[in-house]
Amino acid sequence: MSEVSDSTPFRKGPIRSQAEKATHRRLLEGMTYELIPLKNVHDQAMFLPENSTISVTCSPAKTVDDTLDLCGTFADDGHTTIPHFAARMVEDEAHVDRIVQRVNEQGIRKVFVIGGDAEPRGPFSDAAGFLRSFLDRRPDIDVVGIGSYPDGHSTIPEQVLVDAQIEKQEMIAEAGLEGYMATQMCFDAGTIRNWLIRRRAAGVTLPCHLGVPGAVDRTKLLTISIRLGIGHSARYMKKNRTSVIRLLSPGGYNPNKLVAPLSAVADELEIVGIHCFTFNAVDTTEDWRQKSLRKLAPNGTN
Repeated sequence: MSEVSDSTPFRKGPIRSQAEKATHRRLLEGMTYELIPLKNVHDQAMFLPENSTISVTCSPAKTVDDTLDLCGTFADDGHTTIPHFAARMVEDEAHVDRIVQRVNEQGIRKVFVIGGDAEPRGPFSDAAGFLRSFLDRRPDIDVVGIGSYPDGHSTIPEQVLVDAQIEKQEMIAEAGLEGYMATQMCFDAGTIRNWLIRRRAAGVTLPCHLGVPGAVDRTKLLTISIRLGIGHSARYMKKNRTSVIRLLSPGGYNPNKLVAPLSAVADELEIVGIHCFTFNAVDTTEDWRQKSLRKLAPNGTN
């Protein structure tokens, strides 16, 4: 890994080198599609490429079993699935047993563990507590993903976030598993880059998947926000006010304006993938991805 620091020049303009274009293309080709357990999820799943990797969220309005049910359906369709397990939605230790049993029965090899926004339904209030209990049962998995916050967290101090990442990283390593961290929404490439530099300096070695909102229509985003429930939406708005304003601004945003500059430092900072927040707008997101890949091809126009 090359030496990168906060003072290292960071170009935010268009991709220029073939190496950067190749990295950008590789990230898009291996993109993970995050889907939300809503009524339109099956209709939108029809727009997924064959054999996609799908990350299925754990909605406060539903249950962990609902997430695992969707994973089963998508796996039957030939996709690779990553269930989200929100610690606050786990009821008790017996519930952990049932989750592990279902993971093993469904052949799930990768999971994503977060704290969650719901009021605790059991003994777990953060991701680390649930992850420890989950891994103690030795589930038959290969990879564990965890969340991360380039823009910080509204209620958790920065040092606490760093310590928690290190703790979870160590738990994953002690279990003999691979791990990664996926970033929450942040629309400033420089902020993500500088945050990741600081994390690397602090000892966080987990590969990074960029959390990137897809090509989302403003009306569709508002509709989904309402479906998620007023309480959940209000909490999300409070924590992600800047991100939501950016998404809802006239003209929205272009995901490539975030991915492109970070492609230039992906190898140095071990950015290895994209975790795409589709908001169940798979049709427009996949259209954007395909157009981007054509432009990034060796004979493309980008």
